Amino acid sequence: MNIEIARIYENKEASAAIRILVDRLWPRGISKENANLDFWFKEWAPSNDLRKEFHQEQITWAEFRKKYQRELSNKKEKILEDLEELDKRKTFLLLYGAKNEDRNHAILLKDFLENL
Repeated sequence: MNIEIARIYENKEASAAIRILVDRLWPRGISKENANLDFWFKEWAPSNDLRKEFHQEQITWAEFRKKYQRELSNKKEKILEDLEELDKRKTFLLLYGAKNEDRNHAILLKDFLENL
């Protein structure tokens, strides 16, 4: 399974990859038509509480990473079900809206998916 990640704001064009939005909230300023999505897996995103804690800087990146990995482990069965819908011969492009390209949940999700 080949997985890439990109900000949805910088990558709106249709492609041969399977385009998956992995944010819980729809990204501002992007229309559903222009997003060119194949799937929107909200459940793969951090919980609302965890997302808020991190964005409001109530927890560190290390704490966020640990808590999100725990959430992903608890959702493993659902994620595996969702993956059954996808053509694993194609590249998966995980799209996110966060500004920080070095510290965001899509990086952690990519790692989790690659190690399933």
